[in-house]
Amino acid sequence: MNVVTRIAPSPTGDPHVGTAYVGLFNYAFAKRHGGRFVFRLEDTDRERYDAQSEARLLAMFDWLGITPDEGPETGGPNGPYRQSERLDTYTQHVETLLASGDAYRAFETAEELDAMRHEQKQRGLPQGYDGRGRDVPRDEQDRRAAAGEPHAIRLRTPDEGETAFLDVLRGEIRIPNSEIKDPILVKSDGYPTYHFANVVDDHAMEVTHVMRAEEWVTSTPIHVLLYRAFGWEEPRFIHLPLLRNPDENKTKISKRKLDTSVDSYRKQGILPEALLNFLATMGYSLPDGREIFTLDDLIATFDPERISLGGPVFDLRKLRHVNARYLREELPLEEIADRIEPLLREAGYAWDDEDFLLDVVDVLRPRAETLTEIVDQAGYFFLADDVYPFDDEARKKVAAGQQALEDLERSFSMLDFFDEDAVDDLLDEYVRSREIKKPAVLMPLRAALTGTTNAPSVTDLVVILGRQRVLRRIGRALSEITSALPDDKPTPEEEQQAAAEAAAKKAEEERRAAAAAAGRAAQAAARAAAGEEPSES
Repeated sequence: MNVVTRIAPSPTGDPHVGTAYVGLFNYAFAKRHGGRFVFRLEDTDRERYDAQSEARLLAMFDWLGITPDEGPETGGPNGPYRQSERLDTYTQHVETLLASGDAYRAFETAEELDAMRHEQKQRGLPQGYDGRGRDVPRDEQDRRAAAGEPHAIRLRTPDEGETAFLDVLRGEIRIPNSEIKDPILVKSDGYPTYHFANVVDDHAMEVTHVMRAEEWVTSTPIHVLLYRAFGWEEPRFIHLPLLRNPDENKTKISKRKLDTSVDSYRKQGILPEALLNFLATMGYSLPDGREIFTLDDLIATFDPERISLGGPVFDLRKLRHVNARYLREELPLEEIADRIEPLLREAGYAWDDEDFLLDVVDVLRPRAETLTEIVDQAGYFFLADDVYPFDDEARKKVAAGQQALEDLERSFSMLDFFDEDAVDDLLDEYVRSREIKKPAVLMPLRAALTGTTNAPSVTDLVVILGRQRVLRRIGRALSEITSALPDDKPTPEEEQQAAAEAAAKKAEEERRAAAAAAGRAAQAAARAAAGEEPSES
């Protein structure tokens, strides 16, 4: 069987991770069987249509590496691939349904439909279209339409019984026909609804398997009835489990609770390989149980019957974990450097030696989960030696290790070879000779070289920065600490203030002494007047 799958997003907002998730599974299934993957834009909702959204959707699939075999940019034998460019096709097919009596024109105004719903609500009746337009004779329908009277075209659905279809994952599903209620096929603006256009297009584009989110299960009977009205063979339906929020009730993923924009994750530094890997684990697992695998691995083993119907949770912590694995283990260092180079340039950083960039990325990627985290940490490697900032903790470490920094400044200046082994030996010898603990040396040195205490191995820092930059940075750190210490020689203003304070203190002491003497004299005079003998004291 020649497998043909499709993804048909609506360009009405930011590209959604759910679209990437459904697109990935459709792509993998088609490629697993050597088939075709079709990209089609469902752009018939003209009120919500957004040209920028369309461009972002196309860019998203390009970034993810899920390249369609047919689509607006790729072309193909069954185009055009924008529904807004296929209106003549829909007109032809709806005329077929009108001629067979499977569809009819309905002329109710918006006010009439509102009144109908209001009455249904008051009388406790099921909500939905009541079929009142069915009884308008066909010639009257044609006459009113020819006169330009606004109308919609509705599918005539059965009132009794059920419509059944098979789902690959869920088996037979039956929906009561009373719940379908003559859905609109063509709106009064002349544009088809999703239900009508997607059936016509899937048949025209030879789609064999319709793989989409489970929220479309209840709409599938409409599509099945359309296939049967046209006399077409139905595709196989596969309704994927919805992505869920990591909340207590596992609610459907939504931007109110979670970032759902693929473009946002790209800007955060998530790798496309990691995002695809993560999305593939949403309800699916490889036969060997591997957590980390490539798109080719997924294609080689993909079987839709392995999809679990349990609600897959979109766990951001797991996504970042998977991304970190790709940064550290799965992609070559050179590939990571190529991905991060434009981000570093955008941040204003420059370098002359490509090996320097490789060294920086190599020491930072074990400490990061995303590309942007590497950029955020990389500043002290690229900023000039006299401008990179110092945080408060780093200043404390430099002050505490001032003597060690002065000693190391001299030692580094005389070191014959400035490679990893030589630097390690120098630091080890210094610690042994001073009989001090290594952190008492490494922490001040790390702080002096980077302006922070959160940085890679000191040996890596020293070797990557090189002798001249290390010496300049140690010198700058010591200078800043020295300039921050109290000055032993007071300024003239400080001398004047100290003299004034001393004079005030002396005057206060003399005043208190005089007051005490006057008090004693008064007491002696009072005793003499009373005829008392003077005290020996």
